[in-house]
Amino acid sequence: MILMPHDLPQSLAIYKSLLLKWSKAINLVAPSTLQDIEKRHFEDSLQLLPYIPQEAKIVFDFGSGAGFPALVLAMARPDLSFHLFESDQKKCSFLSTVSRETFIPVVIHNERVEHVDIKILPQPDVITARALASLEELLALSRSWWDLEMGGNKDLVLVFPKGEKAAEETEAARKKYEFSLDVVPSKTDGRASVLILSKVRANRPQA
Repeated sequence: MILMPHDLPQSLAIYKSLLLKWSKAINLVAPSTLQDIEKRHFEDSLQLLPYIPQEAKIVFDFGSGAGFPALVLAMARPDLSFHLFESDQKKCSFLSTVSRETFIPVVIHNERVEHVDIKILPQPDVITARALASLEELLALSRSWWDLEMGGNKDLVLVFPKGEKAAEETEAARKKYEFSLDVVPSKTDGRASVLILSKVRANRPQA
């Protein structure tokens, strides 16, 4: 059982205040979601917690944007090391500000995932991404870390919140990749689900 840090509500309150303040100047999230930040962003991120193995140490988050789910998860699991990848400089500034103001240390990479030098990065135990790309594209982006022939981690877990096209994206991805999959209905959106993948490998081309 994972116990939430006692200061999580305070950290989330600071996060919400900063999100509202910064959203007046830059587009961090869909404006319509600012009316219900707790459910649309905080609860939506926290529902991923059960799918992060207790023994995990390092989590990568692709296309972190305004920090969902990574910053919220980092506040709930301060024992983990989070690496956030975001190509937009202004969004990286926001992420840095939230990290500083809430005393939650994270590593922020201001670059696209496909451009990072994987040789200088640690091996992740978990990879997350929210509203970034299709499942097929996410598996391509994360290949360096799940492909054993490229030095990947055989126990890597991929946790991707998905919208109403989850089944369609899964079917498309299976044309190129094999993987174990658990599909969990979203707690915050009846049309959405959370995809938990493991044991990913590329399909061998047919002779």
